[in-house]
Amino acid sequence: MRIIGIDPGYAILGFGIVDFEGGRFSLVEYGALTTEAGLPMPDRLSSLYAGLMSKIGERSPDAASVEELFFNSNAKTAIKVGEARGAAVLACTNSGLSVYEYTPLQIKQAIAGYGRAEKAQIQAMVRSILGLAAVPRPDDAADALAAAICHANSAGYIDRVGKAVRESG
Repeated sequence: MRIIGIDPGYAILGFGIVDFEGGRFSLVEYGALTTEAGLPMPDRLSSLYAGLMSKIGERSPDAASVEELFFNSNAKTAIKVGEARGAAVLACTNSGLSVYEYTPLQIKQAIAGYGRAEKAQIQAMVRSILGLAAVPRPDDAADALAAAICHANSAGYIDRVGKAVRESG
């Protein structure tokens, strides 16, 4: 299974693509899509959408794992990040991908076994799980890879629950 993980943002949108076969991970690609600070928001969203469509077209993932938003302060920033997240989800669904959403707590739990793990712990675990020489940069890309790994670790459970629901209904 090939999974694209996405850490939404309107200035920097992290992405990470991994393959998960036979309980083993292999890195396909990671990076960040960036937009210029002075651009109008519609242009930024268009750029992010086009960039993700291109990556999805190049790498043909089977599923998308998108981090849900968690904000407790600046509403204006939360709205802009939400718009970028919407553009990312739209790119995935328009490409025919199933989109799975995970909270930061769920991702941390899946990666480090502890939902309150520090960012450095998550980055170190991503590096270790993927057998990388260094922590992926920028941080947004490491977070996106964590989202992809989280889905790989959760996909079997999601499939079993879905099958049980279909059979009972």
